[in-house]
Amino acid sequence: MLYAAALAHLRPEDGWDRATAPLRRIKDIMDFIKEYYGITYAANTRETIRDEAVKYFAAAGLLLTNPDQPDRPRNSGKYAYQIEGRTLELLQCYGKEEWEMTLDKYLKEREQIRRELERARNIPVTLSPGKEISLSPGGQNNLIKNIIEEFCPRFAKEGVVIYIGDASGAYIDKDYATCLGMTIEPDQKMPDVLVYDPGRNWLFVIEAVTSSGSIDGKRRKELKDLLKGCKASLIFVTAFENRKKMRRFLDQISWDTEVWVASDPDHLIHFDGERFLMPYPDTSPDNS
Repeated sequence: MLYAAALAHLRPEDGWDRATAPLRRIKDIMDFIKEYYGITYAANTRETIRDEAVKYFAAAGLLLTNPDQPDRPRNSGKYAYQIEGRTLELLQCYGKEEWEMTLDKYLKEREQIRRELERARNIPVTLSPGKEISLSPGGQNNLIKNIIEEFCPRFAKEGVVIYIGDASGAYIDKDYATCLGMTIEPDQKMPDVLVYDPGRNWLFVIEAVTSSGSIDGKRRKELKDLLKGCKASLIFVTAFENRKKMRRFLDQISWDTEVWVASDPDHLIHFDGERFLMPYPDTSPDNS
């Protein structure tokens, strides 16, 4: 209840009709409760508050996430929430004559509201002209969108997207995967994106890194073993949002791989000088 009061900026002396919808980070919620209700939360309980309460309000459509910047990363210190407009109107009616009528109307519209918010939060990704899919919000999906729409036109111009990992359900081109000799199972530790370049018979194996998951030596071997039946040569690529994010992983990146940074989309960084954006003998189908 105190979380709701903080999100609605309701002090102990305020009635429900005074509810508003400020933009609030988890820290702002904690600070408000401390100031007006005298309860102090330890700094390390932020994730607990988010995971045990606030994220469920957002999932139910009661809260908007980052309405000021929908693509804000999940781990940003500015990640914020705001009460959804129709939910705010409902709260402001509590205790008034029109409460029952407003509540009844709200409940009838709940599924529609939730669907509208879900559509608004989803990330549209254009795979090819006339072919678009939606990825769930958050995580590395904004970076995946950049990979498909910015990396591929530059470095895999005729590329066909075979696979995109997404928490809400992966996109898989099963026919193409089968033609390439790949069987993609749900329990496999797949890369984030697979793109096939038929002109060169290359399979781009791409990891989108926002907080973890770069292609180090161990991961390169895992991916090579996972795709050992593939009839195409493998090109390993680790993608980052910007060079600041990349710097955290520089000492982990495997040799014989590529690095792409979304903020500098025209460039690739090659880890080793022997072959620039070319398959190595151990990743070609005859030697895998």
